[in-house]
Amino acid sequence: MIRTYHKINQAGREGYGRRVPKRVDHEERRQRIADALVRAAAARGLHATGMREVAAEAGVSLRLVQYYFGTKEELLLAAMQRLAAQLSERVMARVKEARPPKGPASPRDIIAAILSEALPADDERRAFHVVYLSYLALSLTDPALAISPLVRNSSVVSDVVAAQLRAAQSAGDAPADLDPDLEALGLMSMSAGLATSVLAGHSTPDRAQAVIDYHLRRLFPPGSRRLRREGYVAVTPSGGLPLA
Repeated sequence: MIRTYHKINQAGREGYGRRVPKRVDHEERRQRIADALVRAAAARGLHATGMREVAAEAGVSLRLVQYYFGTKEELLLAAMQRLAAQLSERVMARVKEARPPKGPASPRDIIAAILSEALPADDERRAFHVVYLSYLALSLTDPALAISPLVRNSSVVSDVVAAQLRAAQSAGDAPADLDPDLEALGLMSMSAGLATSVLAGHSTPDRAQAVIDYHLRRLFPPGSRRLRREGYVAVTPSGGLPLA
């Protein structure tokens, strides 16, 4: 027989004799610490951010940071994975906003969301690029840092863009003579270059967005079959003309 022991408290009500331990959400703690590393590294640089700085930023003890991440390298990798997940969430939110009331988002909207969200146009996205580029630079010379996750994440995004271009070609929304894989690689390389240019102050987010829009018009010309069906017009020097 299993017995449950309890006691009567001073108010005369029944209560358990021992306090139930508080449940700990370990994944939430890991994310909290990873987010703290991103904030600290974005402010003072990844090279100057150690476990103690992360603990202070997260408001936890150094021992707790070391409990969840045995080394700084483990923490850095977790932070990079966290950044990738957050970028994906922001892209999906942007796609949802662009999606029509009925039906899925178009390939153009999905590609536009990926490219636009990758621009360091606010503090959150700037922190992403500062930490991402810092990690990339360190991983090129430090064998303890894994560069493969960065390559894998980039390849996944490039594959998504290529798949959307193929879908657009099948629907008649993109030129049939485009090479989706080469175009996707070019777009991702352009995106990385634009982000670096904005971070360095060589360009502005608005100017970088104009470059993205320019390439989207090339990939999805006004004379596409979908735009014809929906009654859009092509803009020419003489004005808007019906697409017939």
